[in-house]
Parts: sequence; structure tokens; C-alpha cells
Amino acid sequence: MSRFIFLIMALFLASLNLRPVITSVSPLLGTIQDTLGMNGSAASLLTSLPVLCMGFFAPAAVKLSNRWSLERTITYCLLLIGAATAARYVVSSAWLMLATAFLAGVGIAIIGPLLSGFIKKNFSNPSAIVGVYSMALVIGAALGSAFSVPLQNTLNHSWQASVASWSVLAVIALCFWWRPVRKTANRANPAAGDSSLAENKELKLPLNNKRAWLLTCFFGLMAFMFYSLTAWLPPIVEEMGYDKHTAGMILTLFTLVQIPVSFLLPILVSRFQHRVVWLIGCSMMELVGLLLLQLPVTPWLTCIFLGIGAGGLFPMALMLPIDESANMEEASTLSAMTQSGGYIFASLGPLCVGFIHDNTGSFPPALLGLTAVVIVMIVIQFKIGNRKIKPVPSGEKVSG
Repeated sequence: MSRFIFLIMALFLASLNLRPVITSVSPLLGTIQDTLGMNGSAASLLTSLPVLCMGFFAPAAVKLSNRWSLERTITYCLLLIGAATAARYVVSSAWLMLATAFLAGVGIAIIGPLLSGFIKKNFSNPSAIVGVYSMALVIGAALGSAFSVPLQNTLNHSWQASVASWSVLAVIALCFWWRPVRKTANRANPAAGDSSLAENKELKLPLNNKRAWLLTCFFGLMAFMFYSLTAWLPPIVEEMGYDKHTAGMILTLFTLVQIPVSFLLPILVSRFQHRVVWLIGCSMMELVGLLLLQLPVTPWLTCIFLGIGAGGLFPMALMLPIDESANMEEASTLSAMTQSGGYIFASLGPLCVGFIHDNTGSFPPALLGLTAVVIVMIVIQFKIGNRKIKPVPSGEKVSG
């Protein structure tokens, strides 16, 4: 197996682990509530708690990577996610289920920024490789939501076995990540004067950098839209007069549309540049989708526009910190900052939509609020999209 294929597989499999532990719960939420005696607020934490962890613990990625190395830290976090997911097989109380969500969220939070650093470190055209990262995230999310119920039916109608079975993905990923860890251990020798390690210990989040804050705002607004649509698109469709099955299928199509878009868009941006055009184009797709949700138009068409917009903006948000950094360490720290602030803000999205709906009795006012969010995001895109992608020296990086 060539080094390029091996690294791509390692990246894909690690990324595949970052969403099923969250999305596999939603289709079984009613059963989990009945079994564990959880009220609605506690049950909602099974989804929102990992997202909050992705915000609060992302900065820890920098310190842990400095201490253990990037590859070793990713491997440890895969172990944590796998162990937390597998522990759900023996869950018998609400607090234990919430503990697994918290631990998995910590692992996801730390891996996210480090995978950006891994891409920057190992590939000569990192912008194009981001598509593999983002596509794997979307595929993992889709697998978790689509197969949880079928797995429950197959595994003796046990929801515990269904949600725990996703730990298999971590086991598979670890088969690929032990090799980079061994190589790193052989190379790293602090006693011999590893200057790069000493330099890394001085790395901090770029909190005084105005552009870093703009990138963080963009990531937050993008994720705010994504989680709001993911949580509330089915109820919005139901309010239009469709049944629950149709609403669920529309959400599935919304997710499926994102898979090819999230893979192809980084390649197109890397090839044709002018990233401000791609950024604003994806945001315009979301604007069109939000407008169509308020008109007598079939939601099957609407979710395609929304899926293209969300599927394009997410890899762009992952790609920007990589493009604007000079090396692996800067990519990891900038990604940690954007994802930390971004996910914390994004966790408010579903809450805001629900609050507006509760106080107005309908979704159109909330959709107007989401439209305002997209308009603000476009303004920021004009400021962050005007920098051309810098060429990356090849060094030891591999190319496809």
C-alpha cells in the first residue's frame, strides 16, 4: 500500500468516527427515554452535550499534541471514543449514558483540529484533501442515523447493542493509526534535542489575531445553520402538512446531498481558486432554500438547495484554517480556535429556533432569523474570501 493511500485511509477512518456516536442516538431517542426514565431535557443532552464538548475542549488539542505528538493524541482520542461508545452496551442509567456522551464529545473535540494539522503536515495539496475529511464526517453522520434502528432490530431489539456497535469503527481506524504512532515514537527523541518539540510548546491560540476571529465567526455561523436545519427541518416539513415518514426522508436527502458536495467542492476550490465565489455561492444556495421553505414549493426541491449550501460551506470552514497557516502547528491551533468558538455558538442554533417557534407558534419567523444569519455570514465571507490559497512546499508531503 502506497504511503498516500495509507494516509488517506487513516484520515478517512478517523473522521468516520466523529459523528455516529451522536447521530445514532436520535432515531432511538424515544426508546432510550422510556428505558432510562429520561425527560426531554435530559435526553436532548445526548446530542447537545457532545457539541458543547466540541467547543469547550477543542483548545486542549494544542497542549495535548505538544505533549504526546499529533499522531499519538489522535490515537488516544480514537481509543476514548471507541471505549465510550462500547460502554453503551452495559448502560442501565441516565447518568451513565450522559457520561458516554461527554467522554465521546471530549475525544471528538480534540481530534477535529488535529486532523486539520495532520492534513497540513502530510499532503502537498491540503485544500483538496479536506474533501476526504468532510465527506467522511457526513458519511459517518448518515450511517449513524440511517442504520441505528435496523441494527436494533437485528441485535435482538437491543438499543444498547445498536448504539454500542459503532465502536467497531474505532477499532478499524486504530489498525491504521498504530503505524504512524510507532513511526513518531521512533523519530521523536527530546533528549537528543528535538527543536520542533520545544518550539511547539510555545504555541498558543491566536486570540489577538483579527482574521482568526473572523474565521471563528464564519465557522460559528455555518455550524449554527447546519445544526438548526438538522434539528428542525423535519418539524418544519411536518408543519407544511407532510407526515413524519416524509419529513424523515427529506432530512435523509438533505444529508445525502452533502456527501458528494463536501468531497468535490474542496477539489474545485483548489483547482480554480477564487474561494470567495464558492463561499458566497454556497451561502446563496442556503438563502434560496430558506426562501423556498416559506413558499408553496415541494420540500424535496428545497432540501436539495439547503444540502448543497450546507455540504459546501462545511468543508470550506475546515479548509480555511489550513490554507491560512504556514505549517502543521499553526493549522492545528487556528482550527482549534475556530472550532472551539464555532461549536459553542452553534449549539445555540436549535435552541434559538425552538424558542422563536414556541413564542410565535410557527416556523416562518424562525426562518427569517436564519436568513439574517446567512446574510451576516455572507458579509464575513467578503472579508475572509479575498486571500488566495498559498502554495505549499512539498517537502516530505505526499500527493495524489
